[in-house]
Amino acid sequence: MVPSISRFTPRRRSIALVAATVLGTVLMSAGGAAARSELAVSAVTPGPTVSGNYLAARHARLALEEGDAADFLLAALKTSPDDPALLARVLPALLLSGRVPEAVVIAERFPPNAVTGPAELTRIVHDIKQKRFSAAMERLQGLPTAPHTDVLVPLLLAWSEYGQGRLDDALRRLAPVEGNRGLSLLFSLHAAWMNAAAGRPDAAADLIHAVFAEHKEPWLRLVNLGGLVLERAGRREEALAVYREYQDRQPDTDLLAPAIARATAGKAPPPFEIRSAEDGAAEALFDAVGIVSRQNNRETALIMGRLGLYLRPDFPALQVVVADLLEGFQRYRDANRLLAEIDRGSPLVVPAKLSIARNLQRLDQFDDAAAMLETLARQRPRDAEPLIEVGDMHRKRERYAEAVEAYDRAFARIGAVTARHWRLLYVRGIALERTKDWPRAEADFLKALEYEPDQPAILNYLGYSWVEQGIRLEEAEQMIRKAVSMRPNDGYIVDSLGWVLFRLGRAEEAVEHMERAVELRPEDPIINDHLGDVYQAVGRYREARFQWAEALQLKPEPDLKAQIEAKLGLAGAARAETPPR
Repeated sequence: MVPSISRFTPRRRSIALVAATVLGTVLMSAGGAAARSELAVSAVTPGPTVSGNYLAARHARLALEEGDAADFLLAALKTSPDDPALLARVLPALLLSGRVPEAVVIAERFPPNAVTGPAELTRIVHDIKQKRFSAAMERLQGLPTAPHTDVLVPLLLAWSEYGQGRLDDALRRLAPVEGNRGLSLLFSLHAAWMNAAAGRPDAAADLIHAVFAEHKEPWLRLVNLGGLVLERAGRREEALAVYREYQDRQPDTDLLAPAIARATAGKAPPPFEIRSAEDGAAEALFDAVGIVSRQNNRETALIMGRLGLYLRPDFPALQVVVADLLEGFQRYRDANRLLAEIDRGSPLVVPAKLSIARNLQRLDQFDDAAAMLETLARQRPRDAEPLIEVGDMHRKRERYAEAVEAYDRAFARIGAVTARHWRLLYVRGIALERTKDWPRAEADFLKALEYEPDQPAILNYLGYSWVEQGIRLEEAEQMIRKAVSMRPNDGYIVDSLGWVLFRLGRAEEAVEHMERAVELRPEDPIINDHLGDVYQAVGRYREARFQWAEALQLKPEPDLKAQIEAKLGLAGAARAETPPR
């Protein structure tokens, strides 16, 4: 069967987080909480007792309302100011909500025998921000071991050395690590950033050249900073080649357009982005966020991201990463506030606006999201992405005619359609099929399949659509079997296979697949209804009646509900005439 429409739009991850995660993957290969609803904003008032505030804070943390949890715990601390348990709980709540200056005060209150990793890292970052580099180095030596400390500690030590004017000592700390290619790569990058910040452009460019020679598909952050290093060393053609190679690999992005235009025109490059030890330490935390995210420890990643922004508030790549982490916790308003702070001159401001619009949709602020996207589309008349987002928004709300109109406008901006546009063909095909414009829908599906012949979602949607129309059934069967072979645990696709067999008159063969589909998707009324139909076809009338009744309990759409109720009445008559098995 065709699953819920929302399943057809995989969430686009932020470019900056993808970059950070790619770096995490390189390093790794070398070496639940309840969802929070932000539809309502609560005003919290802490109570008079420690126990009451503590319990309220626990509830707030389970709901991912970190700011509220921090307020309750701070109120409890007024009564028990030296309680280590309260201190250990309020600190992460403050960090996760971005209240780092308050977290610094709390971290300083930990007794010596109760200092935690987050508390010590908070104090280290604060020392670096205050240029107390010697104190930071001393604390770094005692930082509790964690999966990310092998990366973070050497980098922060090196930047602390740099902050004290000891460049050569700092670079020695970034020497390659024998047997760990990923860590050596990261250290080489920071050595390049350090040389660039210190006014050694040739040394920085040589290091970057070596990294690019080893890493044939660099991520966006590396391309941006590395290309700038090359430009500032007078190696403009080499930088331009790096920019264009990335652009060729990612033709749908224009994030490098300003750099390409500047280098092509031979204009002077801007100052290097990392200018101080604090900036370098923030870059180290940015890298650590990617590594920890790869380890699925998003809470620790968010804490380190917040600390990085404390060091360097104007850091667009990290702002996007932290916003993406907040979105993962369904803290959409917090994410939007952070995204709105990104400097308007940054190339990341456009992806940030797209993310803001998506978050507004998640908050059911569809009119605001649509207005923002349409404004962005007017401001960028050659950019199809805002219109694709408009189409996706309408499609998810089952406003299919409006979705088609938006997708058509997006295609008009694209011009020549190529293989990279298969998803847009696919989603427009869905919207066209729902508006009953089957000829155009089928053409889009077939074209998408031409570009992506092994894409299970296309195979299933087109095959199931043919089955529902009673056409090209044998071809549909082969397509759906192929989809099942690639996604054997997708209940919707397994249902499609059972359904095409049923339509081909092979009900006995369909039973196994339909039963499997119900096991995989027991909550779906259509699949339960299909199994009832198959049971009836093979004479298993009692089981058919049970499945139809089950489908009714799952609140089907009105049309399907009427059909099932009719079948239940027919099933009773058939049962009287034919003994059930």
